Amino acid sequence: MAAVEFRSADRTLRLQERSKLKAFVASIFKKEKQALANITYIFCSDDFLLRMNRDFLKHDYYTDVITFGLSEKGEPVEAEVYISVDRVKDNASNLETTFKAEMLRVIFHGALHLCGYKDKRKSEITLMREREEHYLRLFEKSK
Repeated sequence: MAAVEFRSADRTLRLQERSKLKAFVASIFKKEKQALANITYIFCSDDFLLRMNRDFLKHDYYTDVITFGLSEKGEPVEAEVYISVDRVKDNASNLETTFKAEMLRVIFHGALHLCGYKDKRKSEITLMREREEHYLRLFEKSK
């Protein structure tokens, strides 16, 4: 059975509707026709994620999310998704949206990467944003 977990590194995040959100994330994989074994979201600080970005990806900049697929190609997805709570707060303020909406967007963004969506080229970014918005609307409707 697919498992979606939420953990804390050096930041604690109080997520409302945790069970509903876990089920919804698992449903994204079903909708995108991607088998899911386990996805663990780890909430952390900017500094924690910056170290990971430097150590594992050789990038020297802050980011809101890093996704690590741990499974072999063709196997059900096993992954860890690290999210900087600090960066999400700043992004929400800069984008004039709520922290909750931005956190959901980033959570869905990590899942979409694992379903094969990319965000390097302009066309990929556009498609990624469309899928994020699609799932944000679906999640809000499911209340």
